[in-house]
Amino acid sequence: MITVKHVAQAAGVSPGTVSNALTGKRPVSPKTRSRIFQAIEELGYKPNLLARSLVNRRSHTIAIVTSEVEQFGPARILSGIDEQAEELGYSLLLTLMRNPAEEDVEQTITNLVARGVDGIIWAVHQVGNNRRWFTAERRKELPPIAFVTMEPKPGMAIVNTDNRAGAKMAVQHLISRERRVIGHIAGPLDWWEARERLHGWRATLADAGLENSDDLLVKGNWSAESGEAGLRQLLERRPDMDGIFLGNDQMAIGALQAAHRLGYAIPGDLALVGFDNIPESRYFWPPLTTIHQGLFEIGRVALQTIHDAIEESGASGERHITIQPELIVRESS
Repeated sequence: MITVKHVAQAAGVSPGTVSNALTGKRPVSPKTRSRIFQAIEELGYKPNLLARSLVNRRSHTIAIVTSEVEQFGPARILSGIDEQAEELGYSLLLTLMRNPAEEDVEQTITNLVARGVDGIIWAVHQVGNNRRWFTAERRKELPPIAFVTMEPKPGMAIVNTDNRAGAKMAVQHLISRERRVIGHIAGPLDWWEARERLHGWRATLADAGLENSDDLLVKGNWSAESGEAGLRQLLERRPDMDGIFLGNDQMAIGALQAAHRLGYAIPGDLALVGFDNIPESRYFWPPLTTIHQGLFEIGRVALQTIHDAIEESGASGERHITIQPELIVRESS
């Protein structure tokens, strides 16, 4: 049987260095790491995960609780989690919550703890009061847990995007293009992210001395259909609207179609900015100006946060990590 000692001998390093490269417990230089994994491939070494779990009393499994995986955001976060887990040697246990506003959080957590997971990433979007169960006393009884896409809370490990900053970038960009009547098609306002983007839209217009009344606001549901209907509704109310910030790129698809059908030139008559930077956004007609929010990085950082908590003390503690968004300027504005 090929062991860590054989790999270490072939790579010219100590067994401990091989272990660190496999587990991520301590940093290993890229050059050394490359030699180790080359030796692993040449020797056909396969780590004995069961033996490793028995020795250190870990399952090397991280639970992911998520929802809405058909949406771009949750799916992209999950991809980042998966890549970082593979690098650090963790298996993933995926649990989907179909109705995160109402499902039994306690039962979900109980099932995961019973499976002996080393940590939990709660990637369910914050809707209603679905974070209320996670009191400080309950978290003390849980393995390390990190939350994504939620507002900062004392004592909790949270990784998110600065949604308000992204909305501010979008609206400031439209203002810089001399747009003065700027509407907003928001996502569902029971989502925290949608509320943050709405707040950013309102505050930026107010700071610029521009109107931010409800006449310029429509509530969508992230879908292209709601983007199309929302733009038609806004233009009926405010035919003087010359710019629009959309809560996601999917709604922008529908808004672009509606604008074309109604005879509006983009960006001549109406400039558009979306949010997400989905891969297809550069192929919209015209290509969509949007906000890149680093969803893949959120997933990677969330997994790393759990790993660090496991290695350091077994408790995640208070960590607020905010990924800054980026404005991607294209022809739609």
